[in-house]
Amino acid sequence: MRPDTAPVRHGEELNAARLSAWLHSQLPDAGTGLSIEQFPNGHSNLVYLIRTGGQEYVLRRPPLGPVAPKAHDMAREFRVLDAVHSHFPEAPRVFLLCEDPAIAGATFFLMERRNGIVLRDEPPSEWASIPDYPAKVSEAFIDCLVRLQQIDVSEPKLAALGRPEGFLERQVRGWSDRWQRSKTEELPEMDRVIGWLHKIPPSGAPTLVHNDFKLDNVMLRPDASRVEAVLDWEMATLGDPLVDLGLTLCYWTWASQAQQDDPHPATPVITTHRGWYTRDQFIHRYVSQTGRDVTQLPWYEVLGVFKLAVILQQIYYRFHVGQTTDERFRAFDRRVRSLVRMAAELISRNS
Repeated sequence: MRPDTAPVRHGEELNAARLSAWLHSQLPDAGTGLSIEQFPNGHSNLVYLIRTGGQEYVLRRPPLGPVAPKAHDMAREFRVLDAVHSHFPEAPRVFLLCEDPAIAGATFFLMERRNGIVLRDEPPSEWASIPDYPAKVSEAFIDCLVRLQQIDVSEPKLAALGRPEGFLERQVRGWSDRWQRSKTEELPEMDRVIGWLHKIPPSGAPTLVHNDFKLDNVMLRPDASRVEAVLDWEMATLGDPLVDLGLTLCYWTWASQAQQDDPHPATPVITTHRGWYTRDQFIHRYVSQTGRDVTQLPWYEVLGVFKLAVILQQIYYRFHVGQTTDERFRAFDRRVRSLVRMAAELISRNS
């Protein structure tokens, strides 16, 4: 498998001495020595691989600089994973939470390291011997989403993770507010999208909602047969399950004009390659296993594209005002405009 860690980026280093002292105060048998590498592909939280005494841990902390209200809440993500893991083994096990910013600059937690394949732009070379891997991954990914939504959320620790009543209204209001706080230019099409989203459909029975369920947030087994882990649980809550389906489909790229004309596509293109499930096949497999009514699915798809646009805009805002110098974020304003066009296109198709 391709290496998934790299040296820590300049400016994002951890204080190894403080972290080591804290680890040994919490884990007396942690052993000697400490090495720190970084998982470099994420765009939001900072994620590190910690090796000590022959053990490996993953450390997650918020990005540098000010963060949006209620965003990047590591203590909450720790509680989510602690509640979910025993019901859904694809959720990594968590070990320790530290709310002392003197240790790593912000609240952070440690969780187990999972090993697997994270798909982004290209498949790993070892999958050359698995000619049907696109279909296998498509099925494994959909089936994992279905398993997540089948968890009984009446269990007390799970029931405490969210308030299903009024969930969709809060989603539209909250993400609209985040857009207003982070926008760096006026986009009239975005105003139209927000207005359209205020026509909120009735919700079905609540389930666990991951809120960022996409291909590069799952780890796959080397034989492509199953999802080994689901990552990035910071936005997980209880609510309408079609929110996850709509967001997932916005990443399951279709050959829209907005994508074809954009040299900076906002969503991955790997799912447009031969052998991957089409969006219709994706929806059919999901419905055949859940029996859910997807008549109003276009609304959830627009919500998904809208949320992704706001997430990227928040990241771009941090670059724009100098809170981060990560050059990966320089062109995110173009990606935001691409997503706004995509949302407007979806609305036009379904008007």
